[in-house]
Amino acid sequence: MALSTVTLPSGFLLPSIHAAPPFFTQQPNATTQASATGHWKRLILAFARFHKLYTLSLADLEDTKSPWANVLRNERINRRLLPPYLSAILQDMNTSNQATFEPPTQKTSVLLYWNTPEQWADILYDWGVSTGQLNTILTFYEITEPALESALSGIPVVLLKKAIVLLQKNGRAQVISVADGEGVKLLPQTSVP
Repeated sequence: MALSTVTLPSGFLLPSIHAAPPFFTQQPNATTQASATGHWKRLILAFARFHKLYTLSLADLEDTKSPWANVLRNERINRRLLPPYLSAILQDMNTSNQATFEPPTQKTSVLLYWNTPEQWADILYDWGVSTGQLNTILTFYEITEPALESALSGIPVVLLKKAIVLLQKNGRAQVISVADGEGVKLLPQTSVP
């Protein structure tokens, strides 16, 4: 059987390696396994970015209705990832700062960094500038569920908070208490003479 790419109904293109049965099995050779894990991490992050998915968990392996079903299994070759292998991939993603366990007290679900917190901080700040939101107090809801769809639509609050902390560190944001909890005020950048 020749390996070929497959375009999913969503338009996402699965790479040809996804049609290789060994891709779904942990390999005994460390070099081969490291290569396969690298392919899995790139595939997971690309799929998450394409579909704006922020989490991946071991529970997604068993849920055939999960948005991850077509990635974590390949019915054409009767293969699927098993929990220990996905667990190892999630651990590797956490170690390489491509994801973080969320909540941090468990090891079965990760928050994916298809954009790093630093990139999200820049996206948030650029969004604030482009929409005229500097010096305006915004609730987290207004950012994650804006009236007009934006790159921040649907971002988990935990990831938004990580971005805001980074903006605070360089003086581009201030956390403000609001009636419903917390909000943020994006501050104009001061130019250095």
